[in-house]
Amino acid sequence: MIRSLETHPENPSALIAAMRAVAAVLDKIPQSLISLAARIFPAAVFWMSGQTKVEGFHVTDSAIALFQDEYKLPWIDPALAANVAAFSEHFFPFLLVIGLASRLSALALLGMTAVIEIFVYPDAWPTHGVWATCFLVVIARGPGIFSLDHLLLRRSTARSEKRLGR
Repeated sequence: MIRSLETHPENPSALIAAMRAVAAVLDKIPQSLISLAARIFPAAVFWMSGQTKVEGFHVTDSAIALFQDEYKLPWIDPALAANVAAFSEHFFPFLLVIGLASRLSALALLGMTAVIEIFVYPDAWPTHGVWATCFLVVIARGPGIFSLDHLLLRRSTARSEKRLGR
């Protein structure tokens, strides 16, 4: 592939052939691996954010103050917002990592991302765009084979086929 480009640099078809060969190799990356990464990495960000809001099983006063003084979300009490955020930042990332209710969890975190982008940190759109892209991969393509969702679906399908005598 490289040798072809070196011997005929003026030949655009050699470049196209090299690009196709690289694309063929990259096409072999399993979607399940991509979905696993799209689940784990943004889940870690949300989990760590949730950890800053709690002490044991209680939301901290500083977290409530953060919602009251800095975030200033409209239409919601800061204490309620802090509690909902702390719960969501633990519950949905946990589900994403184990791959249970993955699409629903990704959708919930995509919603949180939208709220953060619109009301809290509108200048952080590049970061939020990366998170949103990961969540959209899971929503659109599913969690992949490395998930409880896949295992449960496989078991359910096997049971259905057994009942139908297949």
